[in-house]
Amino acid sequence: MARVFIPPLLREHTDGATEVSVAGKSLRQVVAAIEERFPNLRGHLRDGDRLIPGLAASIDGVMTTQGLLASVGPDSEVHFLPAIGGG
Repeated sequence: MARVFIPPLLREHTDGATEVSVAGKSLRQVVAAIEERFPNLRGHLRDGDRLIPGLAASIDGVMTTQGLLASVGPDSEVHFLPAIGGG
C-alpha cells in the first residue's frame, strides 16, 4: 500500500494522523481511499477531477504534472504540498 503523508494544515481533518497507508494505482484512487477513511477531508484535496488549486502532489520524490491521473505504485510515498508563490 502507498504511504501518504498528511500536511500539517490538513491533520485536523484526519484526527491528527500524520501518515496513512492506502491502496490505489492512481492518485485519484489514493485520494478516494483517504476520503473514505476521513470523510472530513473531502474537498480539501480535490475539486471534482483535479487537485484543488494551490495543492501539488509528489510521488516517490517527483512532483507530478498529471494530477489525479498520476500512477502510484504499491510501495510509493505520496506527499501533498501547498503551491509556493512569490514575486
